[in-house]
Amino acid sequence: MEGQSHDQEQLVAKVVAGDRRAFTLLVEPLLPRLLATSFRMLGVRQDAEDAVQSALASAWIARARLDPMRPILPILTTITLNKCRDRLRRRKAARFLGFGKVLEIDLAADRAPSPEIEALDKQLLKATHAEILNLPRRLREALILVTVEGRSQGEAAELLGISEKAVESLVYRARKQLRNKLDLE
Repeated sequence: MEGQSHDQEQLVAKVVAGDRRAFTLLVEPLLPRLLATSFRMLGVRQDAEDAVQSALASAWIARARLDPMRPILPILTTITLNKCRDRLRRRKAARFLGFGKVLEIDLAADRAPSPEIEALDKQLLKATHAEILNLPRRLREALILVTVEGRSQGEAAELLGISEKAVESLVYRARKQLRNKLDLE
């Protein structure tokens, strides 16, 4: 682990100096996590990819402010969440003004024949995904970071710029809203 930290410090130092190859080496292993976070926030694969691409472009532009002693994943996750928030605001404004069509949720197709139980599970998954997307932004962010991505409340608090207690409360409220909406009691 110590060697990885040292390697990352060296890569960040090279990135700060303008080395594009070092930037690629630095962010490439983090892409799956960033894309997963973005997809869970936005619910549309293309939008998620665009948000991550925009986040990486912003990180590259602001590379002079990177600190080689700080882990890069929390920084990139924060930038990605900000890009997701921007996209959600634009979506909301577009819907309010009547532009565009409502986006369909991009769920993976079920490869197996769909017996009754699988059909019910798929319906519940789709309903849960839709309800997560309908949660207020702060509740959704906390829920995704802690429950879906498995981050600690401390990590989520740092990424969201709030206290651990606030994260705990947000996750509790998000779960309660989901249970009530989906009648899971």
